[in-house]
Amino acid sequence: MDEIPWFEYDEDDLDVTQRAFVDVLAERAGSWLVDPLDTVVLPSAHTSDGQLIVYLDIGDPQRRQGVLTVGAHFDGFVVRGGELHNQDFTIRQSVSELAFEAEGSPTELANSAAEWFEAVLARPLVRCEWHHAGRMYAVRYEYADTGRGLSEGFEVPLAPDALQKRLAADGVIRGRGRINRAGLGQPDVIAHVRGVRPDQ
Repeated sequence: MDEIPWFEYDEDDLDVTQRAFVDVLAERAGSWLVDPLDTVVLPSAHTSDGQLIVYLDIGDPQRRQGVLTVGAHFDGFVVRGGELHNQDFTIRQSVSELAFEAEGSPTELANSAAEWFEAVLARPLVRCEWHHAGRMYAVRYEYADTGRGLSEGFEVPLAPDALQKRLAADGVIRGRGRINRAGLGQPDVIAHVRGVRPDQ
């Protein structure tokens, strides 16, 4: 069975400059602790801004849950990266802490982008869980170094009755799986998902 390459692409979809960029990035990705299937190349012919997009889906392998999509747009001279919208792959301008930009040759830009991806992967990502009656009713993925939330979920029927009533009275629960971490108190479990452990 053939090994799946990182940042796989069809040669006909990329020009020489784009291939040079992706090839260096793919070589660097071989040392990352990610599944090659989580690395994606979107050829410029298929993107809204006409730029090559490379991205990485960061997930929680234990729960098989997607957490964050980060990626970079490459125009041949400049690479810009950040958290991406997980459907149209535009860079989310409101998330400046993950923003990245560099200029240079395709090789220099690929190495800069690889360093940026590696820095994102090294950040301490944790899963906070709240349990009741043996079941998880709330979950939140966040960076342990800043507390910035990345994704979350709340199952109202599984939460304790008193908590449901209190949060509803306070207007904290907004529905659609959103939670206010402060309104839940301390999590029952904080599980390390990836990156440098906060205690190291």
